[in-house]
Amino acid sequence: MSGNAMKSWLRKNPQVRTIRVAAADLNGQPRGKRVPVRFADKVVESGTRFPVSVLNLDIWGEDIDDSPLVFESGDRDGVLLPTERGFLPMPWLEAPTALLPIWMFREDGRPYEGDPRHALRAVLDRYKAKGLTPVVAVELEFYLIDDSGRSLQVPVSERSGKRRKAAETMSIRALDSFDQFFTDLYDACEEMDIPADTAISEAGLGQFEINLMHSEDALRAADDAWLFKWLVKGLARRHGFAASFMAKPYDDYAGSGLHTHFSVLDENGDNIFDDGGETGTEVLRHAIGGCLDAMADSALIFAPHHNSYDRLVPEAHAPTGICWAYENRTAAVRVPSGDARARRIEHRVAGGDVNPYLMLAVILGAAMNGMEDAIEPPAPITGNAYALDLPRIPVTWVGAMDAFEGSDHIRRIFAPEMIRNFLLTKRQEAHYMEELTETERVEIYLDTV
Repeated sequence: MSGNAMKSWLRKNPQVRTIRVAAADLNGQPRGKRVPVRFADKVVESGTRFPVSVLNLDIWGEDIDDSPLVFESGDRDGVLLPTERGFLPMPWLEAPTALLPIWMFREDGRPYEGDPRHALRAVLDRYKAKGLTPVVAVELEFYLIDDSGRSLQVPVSERSGKRRKAAETMSIRALDSFDQFFTDLYDACEEMDIPADTAISEAGLGQFEINLMHSEDALRAADDAWLFKWLVKGLARRHGFAASFMAKPYDDYAGSGLHTHFSVLDENGDNIFDDGGETGTEVLRHAIGGCLDAMADSALIFAPHHNSYDRLVPEAHAPTGICWAYENRTAAVRVPSGDARARRIEHRVAGGDVNPYLMLAVILGAAMNGMEDAIEPPAPITGNAYALDLPRIPVTWVGAMDAFEGSDHIRRIFAPEMIRNFLLTKRQEAHYMEELTETERVEIYLDTV
């Protein structure tokens, strides 16, 4: 959306009273400002400014203690400019409000490499330079939760007034129990131009999944996922309960994932993973090889929080072994069956608590590494991956940090500043999380991630 188009949008929506300008920090938290609508033109034309360190806050919104972005550099400003998305309504707020997504640049106009949206853009530039275009779709799992009491539980049904304490996989009744919420959610997605597709109930207590349609603009797909998480959480509060994408809110039920499907088109619009059959091309295997090679080192992106590792346990509907397979959901990387023209990779490791920009950057970056290096993966597995002797995804937060820090794969995907900032953030969070009880950890993650 051009500057003139943004101004035109505001003129066509005179009901808008205030504006939010917001960028995603490393944890995917929206950081920004509230702006009176009469000053909107200034933001559209010149952007806004706030400290570079704001994109490198911890999960509590605190500065990183030893970050060079704070006192060492004088806590200097970055320049935040509107993304191409332009203005969007914020249907979960009471007053008519518009959101203007922004991203950070340096004073001289260069992208700020510690901005997660720029991290994804840099990976996509590698594809563009080769005449390639990733086509991306995501599936987001989340829980609806009544957090008003001493313990978490499924909310009371908006239709029956009853609280059904049972997991109901693929249950229409479970969806209908929260019909007004889902109706409002789909209406809001239409308003925000988020391509929400199918909804299902999942295996957990009050757990649901919504798929977002595939997009040939991976940056927009990440925007959609980021905005969708924000929308779901905000709209749930309007309905009197919480929605959470935290990886594992209940010990006894499955965690929430954020699965990514992707294929790659060449300059002619042909899918380079499609060989006309069921197995896919050599390039498909090389992309899988790259994903598997970088998987252990990428775990800190896929599982960025203390609670994330409660999800990555055997036989809990989340992958633990580094492997791939055709049409097998116990594998970390799955090649779905179906029309060969849509041959694609499904990457199943990430939790719902990830930053979508960093998640897509590391998946697509690893796949590109594999294609560039012609990495051959091991043979696809068959049967139950949990029962096989496989190399493992890191099982601890600290182990994931160490793998991330020492990785050549990660250095090919992310800029040094991004790697440094993300590690400083996670190490600080790990330090302070050790001082909290499990209840306190759940409280902070419930609303943030």
